[in-house]
Amino acid sequence: MSEEEQDVKDIIAENLVRFRSKAGLTQLQLAEMLNYSDKAVSKWERAESIPDIRVLVQIAGIYNIKLDDLVTKPTEKEVKPVLHKTRRLILITALAVVLVWFVATGIFVLLNFIPSVNYEYLVFIVATFASSVVLMVFSAIWGNRVTNAIASTLILWTLAVNIYVLMATFTGINNLWLIFVAASPFEVLIILWFIFRKVK
Repeated sequence: MSEEEQDVKDIIAENLVRFRSKAGLTQLQLAEMLNYSDKAVSKWERAESIPDIRVLVQIAGIYNIKLDDLVTKPTEKEVKPVLHKTRRLILITALAVVLVWFVATGIFVLLNFIPSVNYEYLVFIVATFASSVVLMVFSAIWGNRVTNAIASTLILWTLAVNIYVLMATFTGINNLWLIFVAASPFEVLIILWFIFRKVK
């Protein structure tokens, strides 16, 4: 490796450490935002390797700086991390989930005015699955590896609960607990996916 290449590595490493520290993020937090492992971030900051241009652009966006600020000699530019964006996205997701339960409550109230309906409470059971689907959609749009794994787990188990409750209510099938046994291998797959995605 030439001296010039090492200089570039050192400059990028120094900037990565400096901007991350000013933003108040740990290596693990930054890694989660990038969908990389904290080991990869550590290597970048020790100048053992350089993140590719796509990752550098993503890092610059997190710190609300220009790409040049990461690849040129340090300046005293103040870092204003876009953490307020994260709070806004969490609020939007929470409002979407609340809307699901608002609609479910409205349907529940309406069904209570229909004398022939005896299972209006099932609306709230279905709402648990609908909420997990909403979480999965938002997680797929702007979430990370952890939120995707959590949302996938919620979808799996709320679906299992929905199937169990609906079948217990409308059928006379025995051994419905086997539904949860059948769901278990899928949970193992989600966990394995979570683990292997961490290794990059």
